[in-house]
Amino acid sequence: MRVLRLACLPALTALALIVPAQAAALPAPAVTTGGVSNVAYSSAILYGYVDARGEVTAYSFQYGPTSAYGAQSPLAPAGNGTSSVKVSQAIAGLQPGITYHYRILASGPGGTVKGADRTFGTPKVPLSVQIVGAPNPVVFGAPFFVEGTLSGTGASAHEVALQANPFPYLAGFKTVGDPELTSASGGFSFPSLVLQENAQLRVLTVGSPVVVSPIVVESVAVRIAFHVRRARRRGFVRLYGTVAPAEVGALVGFQLLTPGRSVNEGGTVVKAGTTTVSQFSRVVRLHHRGLYRALVKISDGAHVLNFSAPILIR
Repeated sequence: MRVLRLACLPALTALALIVPAQAAALPAPAVTTGGVSNVAYSSAILYGYVDARGEVTAYSFQYGPTSAYGAQSPLAPAGNGTSSVKVSQAIAGLQPGITYHYRILASGPGGTVKGADRTFGTPKVPLSVQIVGAPNPVVFGAPFFVEGTLSGTGASAHEVALQANPFPYLAGFKTVGDPELTSASGGFSFPSLVLQENAQLRVLTVGSPVVVSPIVVESVAVRIAFHVRRARRRGFVRLYGTVAPAEVGALVGFQLLTPGRSVNEGGTVVKAGTTTVSQFSRVVRLHHRGLYRALVKISDGAHVLNFSAPILIR
């Protein structure tokens, strides 16, 4: 028996050597990193070539802002053919204005292979500006804000300037106050501004590139003070007040406020007062008690109509 065991030992050893040699002989896939297409601010399509060399093979792409990559697309099947096939995958979540590295990987029973490193660049997002006036319209003499957002690549910590072109919009735009610096998200606000009349407003970037917002018309509503007192005639009241700035000839309407609507209760015309304030006054028969307000209509284009605060007539 001892002799038999010794005789079999070389054969077993040879068999053990043959099995690993057969496993190691399985071919690894071959790959080539291809180009890119449809490159946008945050996405792209990556291409490559995979030869599965007869074994079931899967592929993916590694990508990132350096050759260390950091991101990888999901595994996708490449088949088990014996010739090179073109493959692709779409990637998203990219940042604009960045150079990205990428390469293809393929894995099969024979191992994993990596393609050569290649690069592509995402385009920058062009700067754009949007603004609003708050409130709009603003009551004459009251402050308001011009707020907005600078969007695009490089929008944070960027200087922007406010310009105004007052009614009748013939003088051209001129810078108002000092430039403001945008926030980390591109937001900005020009505070505590006061206009004397309607004005066109815009915001533009300081430096290159110069980007200008759409023009916003900030309207200035007249400021109305509205009062009431008893008249000498029984059943009559005097409705009176002032309008600023002076709007001589403007129409005044007195309105009774009822649930869901207002009812016209007469009116008058704004008359001269001082150089800055005009006035109105009218004795009217009081048909109904309740909340009343004055409406002043403007037609000169420099200001817009407004309503007074309501007053209670008992």
